[in-house]
Amino acid sequence: MKTPMSSDTKLTKYEEGESVDNTKYRGMIGTTHLGLWYPKEPDIETVVYADSDHAGDYVDRKSTSGIFTFMGCCLTSWFSKKQTALAISTTEAEYVSARKACQQALWMKQALIDYDIRLEDISIMCDNKGATYLIKNSMQHSRTKHIKIRHHFLRDNVQKGNISIKKGSSEDNIADILAKPLKRESFNYLRVGLGMMEHIS
Repeated sequence: MKTPMSSDTKLTKYEEGESVDNTKYRGMIGTTHLGLWYPKEPDIETVVYADSDHAGDYVDRKSTSGIFTFMGCCLTSWFSKKQTALAISTTEAEYVSARKACQQALWMKQALIDYDIRLEDISIMCDNKGATYLIKNSMQHSRTKHIKIRHHFLRDNVQKGNISIKKGSSEDNIADILAKPLKRESFNYLRVGLGMMEHIS
């Protein structure tokens, strides 16, 4: 397969099917000719990319968050996880993903202190204009009252200067790879941004 999943595939739950061991499937995903490239360079600027697919699960309509963390051009951590609550808008789904990215950014800042590296600010790249406005706006709007308080600690950390939110383009949001199935061209374009290179024999 050229991508992990076809962008035309719509997965639903098969009630009569047998339960399977997902570790076997996870073990089959990968490639033998690509690897991550970690150059030796002093750049420690840390950037976290966050994205989500609003209501992407066709069974329970929950969204999936995708997060990538980079130091310089080096990919240091990543995860993809279905959100626990149902998001009623794309803005809310992206807001929740940015909150998870904030947790990752704060963890990274704390972990780097052990190496005597102190980062003033970590940027979180979000491609949703509504979510970036919601994060930067300290006013509680009536339409956001339903969003759980735990997600608002993101806004609190922006106001404290621990992290900053930046609006990025949807085409260049690397976290798309973890949030939704992509067409081959988009997948290959974003994969280059991860620092993946062909193995040289």
